[in-house]
Amino acid sequence: MIRMQPQGRVLIIAGSDSGGGAGIQADIKTVSALGGYAMTAVTALTAQNTLGVHAVHSAPPDFVAAQISCVLEDLGADVVKTGMLGGAAVIAAVCAALEGRGLPLVLDPVMVAKGGASLLAEEAIAHLKRRLLPLASLLTPNLPEAEALCGMRISTEAEMHHAAEALLTLGVPAVLLKGGHLPGDDLVDLLVTDVETITFRSRRIATRHTHGTGCTLGSAIATYLAQGRSLPDAVSVARDYVRAAIETAPGLGQGHGPLNHLVWQTNG
Repeated sequence: MIRMQPQGRVLIIAGSDSGGGAGIQADIKTVSALGGYAMTAVTALTAQNTLGVHAVHSAPPDFVAAQISCVLEDLGADVVKTGMLGGAAVIAAVCAALEGRGLPLVLDPVMVAKGGASLLAEEAIAHLKRRLLPLASLLTPNLPEAEALCGMRISTEAEMHHAAEALLTLGVPAVLLKGGHLPGDDLVDLLVTDVETITFRSRRIATRHTHGTGCTLGSAIATYLAQGRSLPDAVSVARDYVRAAIETAPGLGQGHGPLNHLVWQTNG
């Protein structure tokens, strides 16, 4: 047996998914499968399955901050990735714990679960825009999240370009705008910075097993960045990984099923 040492430390700040398809569970599986070392600060516990989120129990903000500090002061991190944060108080605690550390941050602005349940309080959006976005290295919204953040309707690829540019003005240096909510068989994601726009295109996979795709993509990008890849390369390979995980999904559950996070093993 070949024993591999993990490469790239990723601190994940997000909520737990009892169904194992999204949230902290998907993040840990992804980072580990791609050869990184995953650490966590849990922001909330959720009672959920493939049919939806049935209950949420939020962690106290000071306890979220304590988890972050304990990890960073001992183990350190190469990249931080955030997911479900829940409310303004937790966002403030996360910002206070990360400010001044200079760590790359992949920010997945988790707002709505796959089944439609709200995962970010309305009043927290302004707090996220004001305090957390300026700390981010990469913002990875889907279209509904981007609409909430930039206040514009996005229904075409041209409008995606306008929205991505608008998101850059909020203080984040790079945006990966995910176009999976647009109709049609062709999928378009845009990676936009001040100097370039890179368009990623693929064909939609006809499946209901897409629970946790956003969490998985963000954690895959974070892992590859922690391992020293460039941002465009990290995004490209992470998208390939997510596609393979969807194509080989185990078919579990009656609703939006989980992906096969183990489709690639250690630096696939």
